[in-house]
Amino acid sequence: MNAKVIILVISLGILLGSLWLFQPFSPLFCSADNNAKLIDSDAPKGGDFSLNSEQGPVKLSDFKDQVVMLYFGYTFCPDVCPTNLSSLASAYQTLTDEQKQQVQILFISVDPERDSVKRLQEYVDYFDADIIGITGKNDDLQKIALNYGVVYAKVANPENPQRYSVDHSAFTYLIDKQGKLSHQLAHATPPAEFKQAMLDAINTTPNTPID
Repeated sequence: MNAKVIILVISLGILLGSLWLFQPFSPLFCSADNNAKLIDSDAPKGGDFSLNSEQGPVKLSDFKDQVVMLYFGYTFCPDVCPTNLSSLASAYQTLTDEQKQQVQILFISVDPERDSVKRLQEYVDYFDADIIGITGKNDDLQKIALNYGVVYAKVANPENPQRYSVDHSAFTYLIDKQGKLSHQLAHATPPAEFKQAMLDAINTTPNTPID
């Protein structure tokens, strides 16, 4: 990564991530890597959004009374995205049928130029975990990223402009049954910890319904 790209990523981090990524966190549950973090009260609040899937518009509020595991990435990602989605899928596959009905995994592509909704859904179907792939216009994606403390930046490939990459933060965001952003789990979180986070959220009774 050259100096210009490093400066760009740092600048985006300051703009989009300073309210969250530099906040102190408390552990959700004990683990070897302490990857699960409780979102600080001053962190970005998340919130509802609407993006497009192959089946049509998808809103976060469509998943009332469900736990949502939200991940941002892109289908051309060489390793980080498939690794994280594989771990999420492995955790999901070990749930009972009743538990699966209470969990939805969403994959938001931050590369709408190349990720059509058709390609996106074909990609997530590979993981066999009922994942819904969604994306939208760049302006909408940037607003959602800001709300969730996500940082991403396009990295050009001088030799082939169509083979650019996208640097992006690699957290999985857990949204509770009230539709509120509650936890983030780091990249390389083991499937067992993903599963425990899902179960903890499933077993937490919401105080008020999602709007």
